[in-house]
Amino acid sequence: MFVIAGLGNPSLRYEGTRHNVGFDVIDMLADKYNVRIREKKHKALCGTGVIEGQKALLVKPQTFMNLSGESIGAVLNYYKLNPESQLIVIYDDVSLAPGRIRIRKKGSAGGHNGIKSIISHAGTQEFQRIKVGVGEKPEGWDLADYVLGRFSKAERKQVKDAFERACEAVALMVQGKTEQAMNQFN
Repeated sequence: MFVIAGLGNPSLRYEGTRHNVGFDVIDMLADKYNVRIREKKHKALCGTGVIEGQKALLVKPQTFMNLSGESIGAVLNYYKLNPESQLIVIYDDVSLAPGRIRIRKKGSAGGHNGIKSIISHAGTQEFQRIKVGVGEKPEGWDLADYVLGRFSKAERKQVKDAFERACEAVALMVQGKTEQAMNQFN
């Protein structure tokens, strides 16, 4: 089984913000694979389904971004999963332009507090991830204000395309084709 977790902040207030692109990709995966994300457990909204022949648990932590590890750690512990081979995390990256995605097998948090929390609770930084570009914050802006802001109309089109590519990457990754996904999308 794979856990595919999209990071974001709960509540309608944060819907459509840069910080919630992980939730947006999870919603797109749920639509594509007919997964209902309604179950509340492990401090998250979850839905179980099948993606490209693999059982998958789609997870949207409801702990707020900076505490995402509490939810992801609880899921990993409950199902006794290996984060290195059974976890894919999807989240925003300010170092990538809107519309770009980058796939990694492992890595540091790179300053992302949600990833820091997951590393802390999972006990490892060795888990697969898909970074979705949201663009660099403009000079003079506070980072929190920027990532909690919304995309322009032009950016929204670019990131929707990135969400679709992220879904395609997930389909490859759950089949053990992470290298192929990296070659195709990075």
